[in-house]
Amino acid sequence: MKKHISKFSLLVLSLVFIVVGCTESNNPTEPTNLSNEALAKKGFVHGIVLNIDGEDYYFAGAPDGPDGAFDIPGHYWVQTGPNRLVGKHYNTGPFDAPSWWVTDAPDGEFLYKVDVIIDTWTPEKVKSYAKRGYVHHHKFVNANGIAHPSKVPWLKHTARTSFYFDHGPLEYQHEVTPGVDFEFIPNGSNPYPPAT
Repeated sequence: MKKHISKFSLLVLSLVFIVVGCTESNNPTEPTNLSNEALAKKGFVHGIVLNIDGEDYYFAGAPDGPDGAFDIPGHYWVQTGPNRLVGKHYNTGPFDAPSWWVTDAPDGEFLYKVDVIIDTWTPEKVKSYAKRGYVHHHKFVNANGIAHPSKVPWLKHTARTSFYFDHGPLEYQHEVTPGVDFEFIPNGSNPYPPAT
């Protein structure tokens, strides 16, 4: 009987270790200063190239990706579907400027998990996406810096820890707690393409 319980206990412990080892950690103590090479091994890249409507596009931002590719500072991406991406947002600025997004968090800290849906902008989509946390849209640009005529990435930022987001204009600064950040640069109601 003791041998049977002992084998059963070992089996249960082995399964726990396997399950824990196979899931991505949401623990704030996960290594935060991963190198570009370490992120690339996990499939995440800075300066990701996305084929949208038959043309290559980047996230608008600094040309600090591989070979001068554009991207949002501190963001690393993996494409998970034709119109979906998952990103990691670190506390790093363009060309590795330290603590660029949050001054009270360590340089390079993993601040947010980012979910992205590539879509057009309509007033109906603004409401639908905002309810789910997609309160910020960004811009895609091609290699010449020209914006996509109709599609944007809708971004949902999910904070991993607490901090004061003090990047950019005062109206975007706010306290952040773990979970979906409904106040992350909430520009979703700004029409795209913008009126001329």
